[in-house]
Amino acid sequence: MTNDHGPGLTLTTGERDAELNERLSDELDAFNTAATGAADRGTFSVKVTDETGALVGGLAAWTWGGLCGIGMLWLREDSRKGGLGGRILRAAEAEALRRGCDRVTVSSFTFQAPGFYQRHGYVETGRTLGIPGGHEDVHMFKSLTEPTPSDAH
Repeated sequence: MTNDHGPGLTLTTGERDAELNERLSDELDAFNTAATGAADRGTFSVKVTDETGALVGGLAAWTWGGLCGIGMLWLREDSRKGGLGGRILRAAEAEALRRGCDRVTVSSFTFQAPGFYQRHGYVETGRTLGIPGGHEDVHMFKSLTEPTPSDAH
């Protein structure tokens, strides 16, 4: 490998390295805490199973400095359209509030569920272009301290 990065440096590209990922996360957490004073990073999930214990759906999220970020929300196809997604989302928002968050961020590809989030009070803040198939990644935000149309039901 050609080393154009200075004496004694090696640049390596490969599959995801779990140890490297953990170290980068720790280093960035330390940097972010020093820059913002917020050190309350955490994660949580919401899980739904059926009577047999099979996974029906769930949500994975992180919290930091009063912000909750939804990383993933998924429902088994036979459980979509019945309101379960909204119940999962409301449970996550309640947990975020319990953890001291007053706002939530999420992104959803245009072929996924941006309309679902918008129906639950999320507003679009931007888009990332260039998703395969001519799609976009829709970035959204919701304040947990202001009533939304979905709260009226």
